[in-house]
Amino acid sequence: MQLPFRYILRNLLTRKLTTALTAGGMALVVFVFATVLMLEAGLKQTMVATGSPDNVSIIRQSAQTEVQSTIDRSQAGIVESSSHVAYLPDGSKALAREVVVLVALPKKAGNIPANVAIRGSDSIGLAIRPQIRLRAGRLFRPGSSEIVVGNSIAERFAGAELGQSLHFGQRDWHIVGIIDAGHTGFNSEIWGDREQMMQAFRRSVYSAITFRLADSSHFGQFRHEIAGDQRLTLETKRETQFYADQSEMMAKFIKYLGLALSVIFSLGAIIGAMITMYASVSSRVGEIGTLRALGFQRRSILQAFVVEALLLAGLGGLAGLFAASGMQLLTISTMNWQTFSELAFSFTLTPGICIQALLFALLMGLVGGALPALRAARLNIVDALRAA
Repeated sequence: MQLPFRYILRNLLTRKLTTALTAGGMALVVFVFATVLMLEAGLKQTMVATGSPDNVSIIRQSAQTEVQSTIDRSQAGIVESSSHVAYLPDGSKALAREVVVLVALPKKAGNIPANVAIRGSDSIGLAIRPQIRLRAGRLFRPGSSEIVVGNSIAERFAGAELGQSLHFGQRDWHIVGIIDAGHTGFNSEIWGDREQMMQAFRRSVYSAITFRLADSSHFGQFRHEIAGDQRLTLETKRETQFYADQSEMMAKFIKYLGLALSVIFSLGAIIGAMITMYASVSSRVGEIGTLRALGFQRRSILQAFVVEALLLAGLGGLAGLFAASGMQLLTISTMNWQTFSELAFSFTLTPGICIQALLFALLMGLVGGALPALRAARLNIVDALRAA
């Protein structure tokens, strides 16, 4: 014979303050747990969205980032001559030779300097990345000291708004446009003319080559072609994979640190749930004896207290998730450890994170309620009735 669900619910509602405090503790743990997962998901989503599956990124072998890479003009010419490179509607090849450097610029908050990625490119570099749109102003003109800045740069860095100028590379650069690249890493970059950037930073080689494949399914053939050419020391990746790799180290650190904090906080929540359930058992000894005398089995008593603990945890889990969902309204910026440049991204809540957070809450409830439930089930009928 099973105890009715309304009996279990009534016991939770009878102890409103205790229930609220215990559920609140679990909600806090779930909030931390979900927020960390959202942070990791937001970082990965931003980096993956930066690339296009039809584009290929090429850097020097053993280089981890574009900043570390060097590609001379002869190697760039060999890549450009490949039949796998697509053409744009105007007949030009959909390939961009780019130079990427880091400069330190002061942020609006506290005038603290932070590294910013400067990308020297051209109109083709913008054309093969349709996620980049002009939000205000116009694009930079070839051969000029004009730049366009990403949304995040304009919002967070001093002197980076439309019409203002930034000083780096021993010259002043006039901001003529602001680009909106959605939730991608390009929002945290400054773009200008490639040849002017190379002159300003005294670079004679490129950092990277990005091009659009004529046939996306032929990526394996192109990679084999590049690897087999003895004149080349280049590494090829799909652009999506290239940028996903850029976030790997930082994403892992965030995840492991967050999980460690969640485990530490969860111990407190489990102890709190255990104390609450033990107190519930102690205050209902006579009631448990009566239920046993009416014919309810030990298993029914055990199930009732376990379900009560799970309901408590579920309530805390839902409250924690609701609070964590509000973090999606925030955009934060931090240094990407792989590239050492500023990167802005948002918290991202996914169905998978919701499921993981709720399962984590239920696990805390199960662990915290198991021992009190066993104690309630093992109470002797006679002793329990005497205590009534």
